[in-house]
Amino acid sequence: MITDPIADYLTRLRNAASAGHKVVEIPASNMKKSITRILYDKGYILNYKFLEDDKQGMIKIALKYHPKTKVPAFKSIERVSRPGLRKYANARELPRVLNGLGVAILSTSQGVMTDKEARKLKIGGEILCYVY
Repeated sequence: MITDPIADYLTRLRNAASAGHKVVEIPASNMKKSITRILYDKGYILNYKFLEDDKQGMIKIALKYHPKTKVPAFKSIERVSRPGLRKYANARELPRVLNGLGVAILSTSQGVMTDKEARKLKIGGEILCYVY
């Protein structure tokens, strides 16, 4: 049994990217689907597909690499808030990842979104992860 499914999701992405895999399959949940959409919108992954089956479903993610050097599109993807120590921030205290070049993904009362969207809406939430 996995105690932190978001950390497992991020670790599978990191491991697949460092091994040079083109596609990775991850068990689905609504939170993971939201994070996947954000990663796609921000250009960190090439494509994704939600596969539905009788139980949980899967997320199939095509990883993105630089065409010549084969370096993954994301340099780092790290979990911030975890089950043992939750990290929350209000709208004024939202972190800026790499001075605005990276993305912080938050879980707010209005859904999962990036730090820039949360600042625009003036809402805070739980900081799930940093991506850059």
